[in-house]
Amino acid sequence: MWARRIAAISAEPEICGKTERIEIMLIHLEKLGKSFGEKVVLHDVTASVEREDRIGIVGQNGAGKTTLLKILTGEYPDYDGEFSVTHGVTLGYLEQNAKLDATLDIYGEMRSTFAPVLDAMAKMQILERRMAANPSDTSLLSQHDELQNVIDAADGYNMDVNIKKVLSGMGFAQDTWTKNIAVLSGGELTRLRLAKLLLEKPDVLILDEPTNHLDFATMEWLENYLKGYSGAVLVVSHDRYFLDNICTKIWEVSFQTMTTYKGNFSAYLPQKEAADALRQKQHDADVALAEKLQDYVDRNLVRASTTKMAQSRRKQLEKLEITEAPKDETNQLKFRFEYDVEPWNELVLMKNLTIKIGNRTLLDSFTHTVCRGERLIIAGPNGAGKSTMMQVLDGKRRPSGGMVRLGTGARPSIFAQQQNRLGQGRVIDVIWNKYPRMTELEVRSHLAKLGFRGETVFKPCEALSGGELARLRFAEIVLERPNLLFLDEPTNHLDIYTRENLTEALMAYTGTLLMVTHDRHLMNSLACPILYLEDGKATIYPSYDALMGRAAPEPAVQKSSEPAKQGYGKEQRRRRAELRAKIKACEDEMEACGAREVELDNEINSPEVYNDPALLRQKSDELSDLRFHQEELFAVWEAAVEEQESYEQTLSES
Repeated sequence: MWARRIAAISAEPEICGKTERIEIMLIHLEKLGKSFGEKVVLHDVTASVEREDRIGIVGQNGAGKTTLLKILTGEYPDYDGEFSVTHGVTLGYLEQNAKLDATLDIYGEMRSTFAPVLDAMAKMQILERRMAANPSDTSLLSQHDELQNVIDAADGYNMDVNIKKVLSGMGFAQDTWTKNIAVLSGGELTRLRLAKLLLEKPDVLILDEPTNHLDFATMEWLENYLKGYSGAVLVVSHDRYFLDNICTKIWEVSFQTMTTYKGNFSAYLPQKEAADALRQKQHDADVALAEKLQDYVDRNLVRASTTKMAQSRRKQLEKLEITEAPKDETNQLKFRFEYDVEPWNELVLMKNLTIKIGNRTLLDSFTHTVCRGERLIIAGPNGAGKSTMMQVLDGKRRPSGGMVRLGTGARPSIFAQQQNRLGQGRVIDVIWNKYPRMTELEVRSHLAKLGFRGETVFKPCEALSGGELARLRFAEIVLERPNLLFLDEPTNHLDIYTRENLTEALMAYTGTLLMVTHDRHLMNSLACPILYLEDGKATIYPSYDALMGRAAPEPAVQKSSEPAKQGYGKEQRRRRAELRAKIKACEDEMEACGAREVELDNEINSPEVYNDPALLRQKSDELSDLRFHQEELFAVWEAAVEEQESYEQTLSES
C-alpha cells in the first residue's frame, strides 16, 4: 500500500473571474506493451482514466492484469509505448502484503497515515508560542500559513473523525482499536491496509481484489464508499456483484491486449457478445473472399486470356488481411460433479450442536437436518465461525456438545480454503497416484477439462497459483464422484470466468451441498436456504434476497387455542394428501429399517463378523446409524400424524 504524488497543479482554473471545474485526464496509456523475454504479455494497449471513473479490470488468471497494475504503480518501469500520469495526481495502490508497524495498535497504525499532519500540528504549536513572543516578526506568519495549508489539505482537524468512520465501515469494532498489529489475522491485516489507503484519499485508487476477506456488511459499506469517492477507482476483481455495483467502465484484458467497454459488468457481457459476433462475421467474410480469390487464381492463372486478371486477384489475395476470429475465454472449463451411490434421505444430521473455541461460543445448541439433494449455504460476518462449523460438519473437528452424523450411504468430498500440495509432485501425479489404472491420455484429457493443458500438466504443485490449486482439487472431486460436497470458500482465487463455470457445475449438481461462501452471485444463483451464523446463533433464511433484506425467517406454524372455523379448501386437501403420503413413506421405511436391524443383529453375532474386528466395527457403526435414523423417522412420522390430526379436527369443527 502506497501513494505517490507528482508535482501539484490546480485542476480548477479560474475563467472570467469564476472557478470552473473541468474533467482532467488522470492517466493515459498509448500503445503500451510489455514482454518477458520472448513472451508477449501486453501489446498495443491504449486507454485513459478520468476523474470519477470507476473501472473494473477483468480477465482470466494470467491474462496480464497484474502486469498492467505493476506498470501503473511503477514496479515495472521498463515497457513499450507511453504511460503518463497528470502532474499533481496521487496514485494509491493496495498491496496485499504491505508492511504494517507491528509495534502499533490498529488506531495508532491509522493515525500514522497522518504523520505529516501531526508533525505540522506540533510545529504550529511551537510557532504560535514564538509568534506570541514576537508579534512583529512577519516571517513567522508566513511559516504558520504553510503549516496550516498542510493540515487543511489533509483535513487534519477531522483526522480522528475520519479514522473512526473508516475503521467502523471496514468492520473494526471500537473494542478492537487497541488490538496490536502483530496478533491480527490475515483477513484483518488486509482490511486494515485497505482502511489506511482509503484514509489517504489519493486521486486514483488502484485496488487488487479488495473484497477478499470482507463480509457482507463491509462489502456493502465499501461499495457505497467507492461510489461516492471523489477520485477515480481502478479495481481488479472477480466479484461480479461488486463490479456491477460500482463500475462505470470495464477493461477486459485478454490475448495480450485490452478492450474498453462502457457500463458495469452486466452491461459489458452483451457488448462483448455483440463485438465477438461482428468479429466472427467479418472473419467468415474474409475467409470466404480469400477462398473465392484463390479459386479464381487456380482456375485462370494458366489461361492466356485471363492471366492478367488472375495475377491481379493473386495480388489482392496477398494483401488481404483476414480478421482474427474471436477467442472465447469465458467457457473454457468443461466439468460436472456427479455421483453413483444414492444415500438415505437424512444425510447430515445436527442435533443440539454446540461449537466453542475457548470460552467463546460460536454455535449454541443447533438442530437441523440436511436431506438428500438439498443445498445449504453457511454465511456470516468475519470471525463468526463459519469455517469452524464446516470443519465440524465434515468431521475434521469434534463438536463441543451435541452431535453431527452423516447418514448411511454418504460419500463426501471436501474442499478446504487452503490447498496444501507440498510433496505431491507434478499436477499429473496428483491424479495418477490416486487412479493408477488411468492411462496418460485419460489423465491428461481429464485435466484439460479443468484448464490444465499441454505442458502445464507437468508443472510442480509447489509452483501452482491459488486458482490452479483450486482447479486441481476440483479435478480430484470430479473423479471421487461424491454424493455430498463440503465446500469452504471455493471461489477464492478463481477468475470471474472460472467462477461462472463452477456456478454452472454446482447448479447442475443433484447431490447434497453444504458450502461456506461470500460470493453473492453464487449464493443467488443456487437459490437455496442460507444459514447465517452470528453471535453464536444460527438463523436460516429461505433465500439470498431474504438474507440481504434481513427478512425474518418463515415462522413455524403455531397451534391456536381457538382455531378458525373455515372450509376445507383445495390447498387443505392437497396438504392432507401430502401428509398421508409422507406418513405411508415413513411407515414403509421404518418397516424396512426394522428388518435390516434384525439382519445386522444376526450378522454381528455370527462368528465370521464377531472374530473380525474391522468388520465388527463396520457392522456396529451401521447398526448405530440405523437406530439413529429410526429415531429421526419416528420424529418425522409423529409430526406428520399430529398435523394430520389437526386437519381432521378442523374439518370436523367446520
